[in-house]
Amino acid sequence: MAEKKLTDYERRRIENIKRNEEMLASLQIQSRISQLSAVTKRPRAQGKSYQRSPQKKQKSNSPVVLRRSLRSQGIPPDSSTASGPKDNFDDNSQPTDKKSPSEPIPISMRDAYNGDIDIPNKKLIETIKGFDDESMDKNSVLGDRIQKGKASGTVNLESLRLEPDNIARIVPGRILNVRFFPTNNVRMVAVGNKYGNIGFWNVDAPQEDGDVIFLYRPHSGPVSGILVDPFSVSKMITSCYGGFIRVMDIEKEMFDLAYMSEHPIFSISQRPHDMKSIYYGEGKGGLGIWDLRAGKSSALWNLHEDRINTIDFTSENCNIMATSSTDGSACIWDLRKVGAHKPKSLQIVFHKRAVHSAYFSHSGRFLATTSIDNNVGVLSGANYEDTSMISHYNHTNRWISSFRGIWGWDDSYIYIGNMERGVDVISVADKKLDFTLRSEHMTAIPCRFDAHQKEVGMLAGATSGGQVYIWTAS
Repeated sequence: MAEKKLTDYERRRIENIKRNEEMLASLQIQSRISQLSAVTKRPRAQGKSYQRSPQKKQKSNSPVVLRRSLRSQGIPPDSSTASGPKDNFDDNSQPTDKKSPSEPIPISMRDAYNGDIDIPNKKLIETIKGFDDESMDKNSVLGDRIQKGKASGTVNLESLRLEPDNIARIVPGRILNVRFFPTNNVRMVAVGNKYGNIGFWNVDAPQEDGDVIFLYRPHSGPVSGILVDPFSVSKMITSCYGGFIRVMDIEKEMFDLAYMSEHPIFSISQRPHDMKSIYYGEGKGGLGIWDLRAGKSSALWNLHEDRINTIDFTSENCNIMATSSTDGSACIWDLRKVGAHKPKSLQIVFHKRAVHSAYFSHSGRFLATTSIDNNVGVLSGANYEDTSMISHYNHTNRWISSFRGIWGWDDSYIYIGNMERGVDVISVADKKLDFTLRSEHMTAIPCRFDAHQKEVGMLAGATSGGQVYIWTAS
C-alpha cells in the first residue's frame, strides 16, 4: 500500500510541533519544572489514627476466579437452584460469636471492639480501671457523693496552642460528640460518630506503645450523646439515633442496655450530683427521665414540636433545665413546677431556624444558644429575661456537623467552630467575636467541642473527618 501523502495543513502542524519542542528544550523548561516539583513536594506526615485491623492480610497465591451468571453465559437456569439457596450449610464453617449492636441485648466490650485480637481492648480496660477516682468521696454512701468543683479561671487566648502531638484521627466518618474524661492524671478523650462507633484516645500514652486509639461499635446508628460519670469514670453512658441508651461498665467489661425506645434518641444529659437518672430527648420533641436503679421511666413530657438537640442543667440549681430544638426555640424549665403534662417554662427564646444547642455558663448566670440562622443568643438576668443576639456564620453543609457553641472555664467566652478551619471565641462582655484560634496543623473544620473539666485552657475540637484537635495553654 502506498504511503499516505500529507496535506499542507498536516505538514505545517508537524513543523510547528517540532519548532516548539526545540524552543522548550533551549529554555530548559522541563528540567526547571522537575526541580521546582522536588522542592515543593512535602512528605506526608504520619499522624495518630485508629487501625481498622491489627494484622496485615497476606496476599493470596490462589488464582482469582471471575464469577459470571448463567444468563451472561447463555446457559439456561438450573431448576435445582431456582428456588434459592438451601439451608444445608457447611458444618465446618465457623459463624461469628459477636453480638450485633442493633440487637436489644448487652454487648461485651470484646464483641464491640473493632479488631481481631483482644489485647488492645484489655489494655483500655486496665487503663480506665487505673484512673485515680479523685472526684469521689470514698467515705460517703451511694447517692450522697459530692463532686469536686470543676476547674475555673480566665484564659489568655493568645497562649492557647495546638501541638502536632495533640492531633489524632480517632474514628472513621463524622464525629457528633466529643468528651474528655474528668480526670487529672490521664488525658483521655471519647468520641462518637455517625456509624455508631465509640472511639477512645489516650492522649498521654507514649506513641511507641502503639495502642493509643481504641475503636468500638456498641451502636447501630449515629451516636447522639456521651456522658462520663464524674464520680466513677469507669462508667460511661451513650445514646444513638437507633433508640438505644447503653452504659459502658468497665468493671463488667460490658456495654449494658439501659433503655430502648421505638423513637430515635437525639440527646441525653444528667443533673449535677444525680447519676441515678438519665434525661433523654426522643422523637418529635419528647423528653423522658429514665431511672437507672428502678429500670423504668419516671416521666415523659412533650416539650417541643420537633426534636430536642441538647439538654443542660445549671451547676448552681439542678432543677433549672434548658432544651434546644429544631422547632426554632430554646426553653428554660423549672423541674420543681410540674404541670399536668409538663414542667413550667421560665423563659423561651426564638430563632428563625433550628436551634442546635443551649448551654448554661460556668456559673449558671448565662445561657448560650446556637442556631443555623447565623446567630448565637446569650440570655442573662435574674430570670434570663435579657436576650442578646450575636451574629456568627453557623451555616454548615450537609457533610459537616452543625456548630454548637460551648462555654470555657468561666463566663467570659463562648467557643464555636469556624468554616475557615479555626475556632472562634465570642466575648460575652463585648457581645462580638473577639478572637480566632488558628494553626497550620488544623487541616479540617472543627464542629463539636468540649472543655476539660479539670484543666483550664484544654479544649478539644472534633471534625467531620474523625479528627480531634486538642488546644492547650502554653
